[in-house]
Amino acid sequence: MKLRTMRAIDYWIGIPLSFLCTQLVRLLGTPSGPERPQRILFVELSEMGSTVIANPALEKARDALDAEIFFLIFERNAESLRLLPTVPEANIITIRETSPIALAVDSLRFLRWVRKAKIDTVVDLELFSRYSGLLTGLSGARRRVGFHKFHAEGLYRGEMLTHRVSYNGHIHMAKNFICLVNALLAPTPQVPYSKTWVSDDEIRIPIQPVSEEAKEQMRSLVWQVYPDYQPDYHRIVLINPNSSELLPQRRWEQDSFTALASMVVQEWDDVLVLITGSAREREEARQMAEEVDHPRFRSFAGMHSLTAITALYNISSVLVTNDSGPAHFSAITPIRSIVLFGPETPRLYGSLGNTESITAELACSPCVTAANQKNSACTDPVCMRMITPERVLESVRAALGRKTANLNLVEIARARSR
Repeated sequence: MKLRTMRAIDYWIGIPLSFLCTQLVRLLGTPSGPERPQRILFVELSEMGSTVIANPALEKARDALDAEIFFLIFERNAESLRLLPTVPEANIITIRETSPIALAVDSLRFLRWVRKAKIDTVVDLELFSRYSGLLTGLSGARRRVGFHKFHAEGLYRGEMLTHRVSYNGHIHMAKNFICLVNALLAPTPQVPYSKTWVSDDEIRIPIQPVSEEAKEQMRSLVWQVYPDYQPDYHRIVLINPNSSELLPQRRWEQDSFTALASMVVQEWDDVLVLITGSAREREEARQMAEEVDHPRFRSFAGMHSLTAITALYNISSVLVTNDSGPAHFSAITPIRSIVLFGPETPRLYGSLGNTESITAELACSPCVTAANQKNSACTDPVCMRMITPERVLESVRAALGRKTANLNLVEIARARSR
């Protein structure tokens, strides 16, 4: 289903449904359930990267409350949850958004499941989505936690939450998610929740172990696209030119990516540049590789599953990416990520890993916020064009070492014979 269609449904159908369901929830009164949370369902449907950002909140809910964790997500994004071990496979619930009919059928299926599973607490991680608000409100859970508009205009999604948390657009989203869990830990009711301080230590993401077998399998895939690849000699720089359709303004121009790649392969003799992406992005990646026309600039799009991306990041040195899922996936690996921001701000959505954020900080940026439900009117993302390939190259140099890798012929032959 197209994003515009989903937004239209959320607005034109979501508002009246939110009002009607609010009256229903009030009529039914407080649902039964245990005094303390025991089975907590987190709801984050549309953003794959948010599954990584939310992980500290999930871990805190699991450990501080000794609760079993469940997660509801759109089916196409479910694989991102498998990058971290926090949510058991059996506890991942999915909804198809391929069509309005599939969405409606799976929504009804979810409302049956949530009662059968005896979920006593639902935490809505979405920013003022009426659809997720309806699922949360109608879940039948005794505790329903989420961001509430309070005195903000235009963010109405009913009055179905039991724990209304004040969203803070000045702290990182990972801290906002922690505040949702803190609402469950509050000793007394608060208006608004959550009157707590969240430290940087609370939002650290653990680096996930990757087996040598998984790394070797990934190296074999690299050999397929570049037969001269020598793991002990070549350093890999990854570029991710794609971003979610939720916000196309986040894309750095393809010409900028190709210019950067061309400069990198010319400056370092031992660097292999790979274009990452999904299978449906292969053609775009192939065209970029043909434009640069260099043996050490290759398309790697569609070569592996999402869950194998951590192995790729473990055998690579640098990732250059738009503000999108891969920026957050990199946080669970040692790779140095360089993330390009425009319509969004790294203060809210910066990667929690070994990262550097680059942004032009124009007066109009960030132009997407919770207040406009990430629906920017911008048709000319100057903020992304202001980031030049030369500026990004400086960050790549800092990660790889400024000295050009001009090894002598004996050193090159020795490296390639390993």
